[in-house]
Amino acid sequence: MTGDAAARALPGELPLFPLNGVLLLPRGTLPLNVFEPRYLAMVDAALAGDRMMGIVQPAADGVNGLSAPDGTNLYRTGCVGRIRVFEETDDGRYMIELRGLSRFDIVDELEMRDGYRRIQPDYTRFTADLLPSPEIPIERDRLLTSLKGYFELQNISADWDALVKTPDERLITTLAMVCPFDPAEKQVLLESPDIAQQCKMLIGFIESTLRADNDNGNPALN
Repeated sequence: MTGDAAARALPGELPLFPLNGVLLLPRGTLPLNVFEPRYLAMVDAALAGDRMMGIVQPAADGVNGLSAPDGTNLYRTGCVGRIRVFEETDDGRYMIELRGLSRFDIVDELEMRDGYRRIQPDYTRFTADLLPSPEIPIERDRLLTSLKGYFELQNISADWDALVKTPDERLITTLAMVCPFDPAEKQVLLESPDIAQQCKMLIGFIESTLRADNDNGNPALN
């Protein structure tokens, strides 16, 4: 199947989960703890249909990991994910895991349903997301070198041996999704055309953070 044909198999309407500082990328996995009634209804509707929903960031300040208030302006590009893990807790929450499929541009916002927002997506710019990822050289050594200091600075623990063995695309996707970049930086990563560009952006954000910390005189990183 070509990218265009695969894109045509994606839904023409998407329920939308606008989350502050949360990034989903194609072939990435995103765990979510769903507890607001409107988003419980959205998950119910997705499970009854194609199991798909869109993740997009609000284009406004907010608390990372929380949904945006009604009417908040959104970034115009997000990523559609398919629910591949679902569990209901004793207190009525849903624990789900999304698998990223393709990025999209928002064409139009549709009438809300059961309190959640819906959009008409356009996948045209991102048909390559639905094809096997090509082998693209990345600046892996430079990324890993800067990453050690960044993890130390951010108090992020990691299995370094496993991380070093992680394939390029999975490494870039995971770092882009889990590192505590600000929403604008995460949006740049989302809209980067390929993993080579995403890697360059990751290196830039990480090295900029380390330089700023060095300028503040942190002796551990000098």
